[in-house]
Formats: sequence, C-alpha cells, structure tokens
Amino acid sequence: MRYSKTEQLAVAGDTVTVLDAETIASPEPAETSTAHPDDTAPGGDFIVEGGLAYAGHHLIADFFGAEKLNDIDAIEAAMRDAAEAAGATLLGVKLHHFSPYEGVTGIALLAESHISIHTWPEREFAALDVFMCGGTEPMRAIEVLRDRLKPVHVTLAEHKRGVTT
Repeated sequence: MRYSKTEQLAVAGDTVTVLDAETIASPEPAETSTAHPDDTAPGGDFIVEGGLAYAGHHLIADFFGAEKLNDIDAIEAAMRDAAEAAGATLLGVKLHHFSPYEGVTGIALLAESHISIHTWPEREFAALDVFMCGGTEPMRAIEVLRDRLKPVHVTLAEHKRGVTT
C-alpha cells in the first residue's frame, strides 16, 4: 500500500515526503520492485534492489496535530500492531510516561531493528523512527501509527542504511 504524495523532495539520495490530512492510502498497485533479502550474501538479511545492497529502510516521521500522545496504553498497542503489520518480530516494548509535564518516549525492540517514538502532547507533535531490515515492510508500520495517532500533517523521510554496490 502506498500513499499518494502531496510533495516529494530528494535530499542527498534520501526521500522526504510530506503528507496532509487528506492523503490516504492509494488503491493503485505498488510499483514492481526487485527488493528482496539476499540470503546468499554474508549477513543474509541485506536487501538487494536496483544494483544496490543495503541493510534496511530507515523511516523518520514527524506527526503534527496528532492525538493520544499522552496515552501510554494506546501508544503501546499502536507500536505492537505496527510491528505486526510490518511483518517484524517484536522482542519487547519499553515506554516511559513523563510527569508532571506529560508525554511518552519509548521503543519497540524488533529482531529486525526498532520502532521509536517521542511525544509532545502539549504541541500535538510526535517524532517517530522506524528502522527495519530483511523482508519487512516498514511503511506498513507508519500506516498503523498514522491510523492510530491521527496526525493532521506528516513529514516522512526514508534513508537506505548500509548501502553497498
């Protein structure tokens, strides 16, 4: 599932996508990709795509105008569901609820890496980080988190980690 994009910027090989409240998952089929785990290479979970081999996709998302940013139970459930939707292996979730100022920070530790979040409920802002390797689909994690936290505006940057040729 892909998002239609309201704006896309290329930044030093990374992709930054800005999504607005009206941007929804597109019913168009995803582009055909040759990305797949390379089980023959050392470290067998590198992705091979377009002549490159890389460790995984690192997504950095900023959620503006988001909800439930002080609800630690809702955030934990969203992170667990995000990991499952991405096809990742959840090893554990550790969250901390700040007081008296509010906000949540935490991480879902995955066999394939992590999902992290830090929230500022008073500003309706959340900073998210999703890094996954192997045959996972980290964008699906972003979709679940977006569905649960309902941001009005999202910026999303993607970086391929450990790129080799």
